[in-house]
This record gives sequence, structure tokens and C-alpha cells, in this order.
Amino acid sequence: MIVLARTLARLVGFLMCVVLALGGLLLAVFSIGTGTHGPSLGGLASLLSLHSVRHTVGDWLARVEAPGSVAVIAGVCGLGAIALGLVLIAGVLVPRRERLVQLAEDERGKLAARRRPLAQLATALVEPVRGVTEVRVRVRPSRRTGGRVSVRASRTANTDADEVRRAVAEQLDSLTDPFKLKARIDVPRRGARVE
Repeated sequence: MIVLARTLARLVGFLMCVVLALGGLLLAVFSIGTGTHGPSLGGLASLLSLHSVRHTVGDWLARVEAPGSVAVIAGVCGLGAIALGLVLIAGVLVPRRERLVQLAEDERGKLAARRRPLAQLATALVEPVRGVTEVRVRVRPSRRTGGRVSVRASRTANTDADEVRRAVAEQLDSLTDPFKLKARIDVPRRGARVE
């Protein structure tokens, strides 16, 4: 939800900046002259037909103030605009939470690491295994200490899957054992594509 709010806030912020820039440029151009003709504010008002818009908007505002279905629709739209504004504010102000893998905790504090460097470390440990051609690693933190390291290693055609799985598990022991990480190793059958 927060990721969607952040994306929406960035998009709306960018569009509002473009609209404000174009509006400011238009207003600056029409503020050059005076009078009601040519590039002037009076000329801009007559170009936009603000006199006729005033009558139309005045009638609509009178209907919104009166009880009825138009007032209900306007009220719902107003509540929707308020909700959208709150979502945009949340997207701007709520800090992004980085999901760390908590490796250890004792009386001196906590030891945590980011997911990507742990995945890169696991990849570096698994790549030298004989028979492994490509490695994909995902690290997912658990709610408390530890997490899961999912390894998907493709192998050459002439290597045994169980041997590769054992060799990969041995390589990962130096990472998984001390830090309560669970390794899930998948060695796809020959010719399977690594995702």
C-alpha cells in the first residue's frame, strides 16, 4: 500500500509541477501587456470566456448547496478527494521500511544485514561448486532472528542433482549455521531454465 502511495505521490507531484510551470508561463506571457486586447490579463479573461463561466459555475454551486442528489455526489467526491490527499501525504511522509535479516541478538545489541548483500554472498559461495552453471539466490527474513535462503542452481547435463545439492549445502553451511538461516536448495532437472 505504501509503495503504491509513494508511486502515486511522485506521479501527482510531477504532473502538478508541469501544470504549475505551464500555468506560470501562460500567466507571465499574458502579464506583459495591459488593457483588454493582446497579451494582457484582460485579454486572457476574455480568451477563456470567464464571464460566461461565472454564470455556469454560479448555477452549479447553487445546486450543490441545495439538498438533493447533486449535493450527495459532491459530498462523496469531496470525501474521495480528502482520502486521496491523505494517501498522497502518507506516500510522501511515511519512511520506507527496509527489511533487514536479523542474524543475531544478544545483550550487546542486534546484528542485521540487508537482503541483497546476503544473496550476493550466498551466490559467491555457490558459484564455484563443480557442475553449477548458473545460480539465483533469494533471501527472505523471518519475523524474528534468521530467515530463509532460497538457492536455485542449474547444473550441467552430466552431473547428479543430489551431489550438486549436497555440495551447495556444504558451501552454504558457513553462512547458514552461525546465523539461524534455513537453506532451501533447488537443482532443476537437466535443461530447466533458472528463473
